[in-house]
Amino acid sequence: MSDVDDLARVLGYADAVDNSGSIAAIGPDLFVTSFWTPQFCAAVIRAAEAVGGFEHQPDDPVPGNEVSLAVISPRLFENVQIDIGERLWPQLRQAWPYIDYHGLRDVFVIRYALGEQESLRIHHDVAQVSASVKLNDGYEGGELEFPLQGVTNTDLAVGSVLAWPSLVTHPHQTNQLHSGVKYALTIWCELPTYLS
Repeated sequence: MSDVDDLARVLGYADAVDNSGSIAAIGPDLFVTSFWTPQFCAAVIRAAEAVGGFEHQPDDPVPGNEVSLAVISPRLFENVQIDIGERLWPQLRQAWPYIDYHGLRDVFVIRYALGEQESLRIHHDVAQVSASVKLNDGYEGGELEFPLQGVTNTDLAVGSVLAWPSLVTHPHQTNQLHSGVKYALTIWCELPTYLS
């Protein structure tokens, strides 16, 4: 894959959408569905690596080795924001009928590698709904885990999105990475204005 192909794919959101699956519960208020193609996931990883800047944000209480999609490409950020509102949100409203979409608070690629970011402590997100897209495989450990629900993302396919309510009921963590490099896309959906 050439840099030009990656650039066209990422900027144009080309070959991104995977509509092959329907939304399914994998635990209490934990929903998964297909989201991106594996090819698009790989292009996003390469774009994030090309931009560099994987770092901890100084005001983040749970710092991760991450780079925002807005840094990679404002156009990519906007395409993801629209896609979530038009494609993912209607599916989530089947489970949570009273949620309203207010756009994205942030969306970023987080990288786990030995000697760098190897895990992430248990925490809640400050968002209405959080989600994670599995961008790659070929690593061991590093599972996204929800201890109270007894659920991990271990068996999810690359490109799948897992969504959950953010603030109270679903503390989560990323377990210790044992080998390889893990990439994930973290999505924080904006709080309603009366909560922010």
